[in-house]
Amino acid sequence: MAAKLKKGDKVVVLAGKDKGKEGTIASVDPKAGKAVVDGINIAIRHTRQTQTAQGGRLPKAMPIDLSNLAILDANGKPTRVGFRMEGDKKVRFAKTTGDVIDA
Repeated sequence: MAAKLKKGDKVVVLAGKDKGKEGTIASVDPKAGKAVVDGINIAIRHTRQTQTAQGGRLPKAMPIDLSNLAILDANGKPTRVGFRMEGDKKVRFAKTTGDVIDA
């Protein structure tokens, strides 16, 4: 199945402790159905000090399920994603406005 959400998309969280927050997708794992969003679902990770990095309690963005994310359309509202053919290319578009989502 084609990816409805991709790296770099502006999204809003629909459920969970960060409900209503907005962010940009940093990475997507399609096999697990999860994505890492900057500033969302932050957890404290204890890391050991190395020669290059300082150790301690460091905040890290953890993966969140794709079903709990919705892409933002041109108006800044959450929307669903559809696909349509424009010429010979398959493009993503916002269901609410019909605008093509630039990737």
